[in-house]
Amino acid sequence: MRIGELATHAGMTKDTIRFYEKIGLVAGQRLANGYRDFPAETVTWLHYVRTAQTLGFSLAEIAQHGEKLSDAPDAAEALSALLEEKIRVIDTRMAELAVLRADLEERVGTGCPFRVADRAG
Repeated sequence: MRIGELATHAGMTKDTIRFYEKIGLVAGQRLANGYRDFPAETVTWLHYVRTAQTLGFSLAEIAQHGEKLSDAPDAAEALSALLEEKIRVIDTRMAELAVLRADLEERVGTGCPFRVADRAG
């Protein structure tokens, strides 16, 4: 399928697909007339890419996952493992942000970012 048809089926722009092709997320074959030709399963892959981005995965992570999922004997199990790992990353980041928030809160009202407010008084 040509890039315009792919864009319509995937619900994205041709420029987005060209970008994904440039970074290696999708691959189209060049026809003799210079047009790109993509396999039909590219639509499903592009829907996965958009969903994964919505779930907080970077394009680099998505590219890595594509390789892992295509090589996995059980894609559903492999996908579950990837999602569980992302949850662990998010939990770690949330804990780091909670510490940062508490530190910032201690500095509110001090007039100086280097001083922690005296709460004992």
